[in-house]
Amino acid sequence: MRAVASVVVVAACAAASASSAPRVDLTADASLPPSVGLHVERNRLVDRGASVRLLGVNHSGTEYACVKGTGIFDGPPAVDLARAILAWHANAVRIPLNEHCWLGLHSAGENLDHRFAGPSYRDAVTGLVRELRAQGLYVVVDLHWAAPEGVPADHQLPMPDADHASDFWHSIATTFSGDVGVVFDLFNEPFLDVAAEGTAQTQSVDAWRCLRDGCLVSTLDAPPYRSAGMQSLVDAVRSTGARNVVLVPGLAYSSDLSGWIDHAPHDPLGQMAASLHLYNFSGCSADDCLSQRYGAVAAAVPLVAGEIGENDCGHAFIDATMTWADTHRASYLGWAWNTWDCHHGPALIESYDGKPTPYGEGLLRHLSRR
Repeated sequence: MRAVASVVVVAACAAASASSAPRVDLTADASLPPSVGLHVERNRLVDRGASVRLLGVNHSGTEYACVKGTGIFDGPPAVDLARAILAWHANAVRIPLNEHCWLGLHSAGENLDHRFAGPSYRDAVTGLVRELRAQGLYVVVDLHWAAPEGVPADHQLPMPDADHASDFWHSIATTFSGDVGVVFDLFNEPFLDVAAEGTAQTQSVDAWRCLRDGCLVSTLDAPPYRSAGMQSLVDAVRSTGARNVVLVPGLAYSSDLSGWIDHAPHDPLGQMAASLHLYNFSGCSADDCLSQRYGAVAAAVPLVAGEIGENDCGHAFIDATMTWADTHRASYLGWAWNTWDCHHGPALIESYDGKPTPYGEGLLRHLSRR
């Protein structure tokens, strides 16, 4: 989830050889043997011949606790976590991760204790994911906080960094390649305001090329850094032999998918889905708006709303969003399965036994009816 206040970013596009990549073929290579686990078929997720939607929650903590020196998790043991989530009739959990904690990196200003980083973090997160999977839940692992060399990964930056993000995904893919029930969410919420000469259309194209191919990013709270494009992260995953589904985000904190189809990275396996984040402050809730903005993408590839939520402790917005998503066979996961104030999280639960907040009641009722 993003803070409501945005950060101004200036981006310069990568070299022309990268930005001139051909339009992506969104279909899988027909010569590949069919997957027996979760995989993409056209615009559907399928597992063992049955259509699947990822319907569930986010569980926050693993992106921030480690880098703040307070631990690794925020919440109960994995078995208790899984059982309470399953009681909501959910089938999926999204787990946000921290690049520096996973890789064992340390930058000035990070309160990173060795007990919560490197092998300790990797072992703990791997154990969590495996336990959630053992309980029958699909798991989405998400690169949530990342930062270039010398910058602490203790908040959200506009793009993943070229210094470490490919190493992160190579390691993640190596770790989980044996279980295609683990989905790889390449980057949480890219946000780019591109300063370039020319028309607004040119600026938009530059931003989408930056997202795919990488670029030089300047932000108010970090020195300029070279970002990793989504193509390099797909390549890092596939270089390990992993067949797992990858989620590719859009712009504007992943609420803008207008250029997604024309600028999606190339996946030789065709195992890509589009990542969408929708909140009540995203500016789109009516059916016609949602269909106009996201209908074409949902018709082309699986659409996964990895975060939905609202900061008013109500559920009118997510009710409308979920109803639209049901009609278009899209997936959605509520933010977040944490015991925060539902105005500031927003939080789905008051306690880890699954007691819902007024906002969480909307998701619970909807999942119970499906």
